[in-house]
Amino acid sequence: MIGMRVRHGKRRTLSEAGGSRAKVAVLISGSGTNMAALLYASQRGDCPFEIVLVASNKADAGGLKLAAAEGVPTFVLSHKGMTRETHDMEMDAAIRKSGADYIALAGYMRILSPAFVSRWEGRMLNIHPSLLPKYKGLHTHEQALENGDSHAGCSVHLVTAELDDGPVLGQSKVAVLPEDTTETLAARVLIAEHQLYSRCLADFVTREQSPEWLLAKVGALAMALPEAEARASHGSPGWRIAGGKYFAHFLQRHHGETQIAVLVKTSGVDELAALIEQDPQTYYKPAYYGASGWVGIVLNRDGVEWDHVTHWLQRSWRAVAPKKLTRLLNAADDF
Repeated sequence: MIGMRVRHGKRRTLSEAGGSRAKVAVLISGSGTNMAALLYASQRGDCPFEIVLVASNKADAGGLKLAAAEGVPTFVLSHKGMTRETHDMEMDAAIRKSGADYIALAGYMRILSPAFVSRWEGRMLNIHPSLLPKYKGLHTHEQALENGDSHAGCSVHLVTAELDDGPVLGQSKVAVLPEDTTETLAARVLIAEHQLYSRCLADFVTREQSPEWLLAKVGALAMALPEAEARASHGSPGWRIAGGKYFAHFLQRHHGETQIAVLVKTSGVDELAALIEQDPQTYYKPAYYGASGWVGIVLNRDGVEWDHVTHWLQRSWRAVAPKKLTRLLNAADDF
């Protein structure tokens, strides 16, 4: 393959981090200072991510040498002489081979193909040197100075098919000084970038362990069912058929339990016991509710399959919904 070079350094262990961490591939095209900031942040014992690959479209990108010196595998593939789609396909293959769960763009000066973006939808982040939605694209500092802005700054956002247009995950403001030039302003914004990116990445890769995120996710799935309404039960969030019976509850370490879970109805205690015996990492018998055949689906664990949670919410909803409503859902499924 044209211009390809692969280096493998000595991999760092995760023992000091206390367990599995999210695996991140970083794409760069230049000196890689934001990559370095992520890499050194990942060396903290409590950091929830590790850098498993640094990849570039330029063999002379300075960040590659630094990554290799720090024991991180690197991958290089020049885009010259290749179509955008083919280059992205090869980059994607290298990233997947590394085992990465997420991609962090850090000065990667390539417009990505829609197919590549789609494959990593919701798992690819970028750092941009402006307070988005202001000043997408290049020459952000020049625009801030020309427009007399009191503050410039940087944003971390999810990558979508539209340039610098994905949901913003975090921002840092940087005051514009009267004597600022493009260079002096850029230097201070870069300092802010180095601090912001690692914080946002850490928050993002751990969001699925957050009770607030999990509650919002379950709530959105539950409220998508016909005539569902949210209503607290015994002090905990719950969802029921409007004016009728409950089909789901959300428990956050209820009665001293360690689990954050959604509770759904089974056919009874026999099925409840069988589910727990079959997969005790996913299911458990919740205090109080378990005696009535409710099973807990553990959400604060790795690898939650949300299609599986959706299935159980729908099944539990069907168990308590009037027939006129189940006919609606059946008709929608048939359609």
